Amino acid sequence: MSRVNPTPAERKFDEGRLMSVLVAPIVSEKATHVADKANSVTFKVLQNATKPEIKAAVELMFKVEVKGVSVVNTKGKTKRFGRSVGRRDNVRKAYVTLKPGQELNLSGEAA
Repeated sequence: MSRVNPTPAERKFDEGRLMSVLVAPIVSEKATHVADKANSVTFKVLQNATKPEIKAAVELMFKVEVKGVSVVNTKGKTKRFGRSVGRRDNVRKAYVTLKPGQELNLSGEAA
């Protein structure tokens, strides 16, 4: 490969890594609103996951076509438990927008 950034056809990902990139789907009021409005799904992903890896992982696991991926890093809050001070984990969220006509059902219901 002579290019610095390979094209999607040249890019290869390790399948074992792709299976661990998506940690969990996020099912919240905001995630449901975004899903209805923009045909997208929200996932909690690994801290070091890249957008192309997230796209490839969703396409591999759910057999859908992805239009785009937006990523948000949320800092963990500091919380107190009596005298001791604790901290929540940092979270990396991926908003995965699907192409028109594609659908992803995470509720577990049979369609």
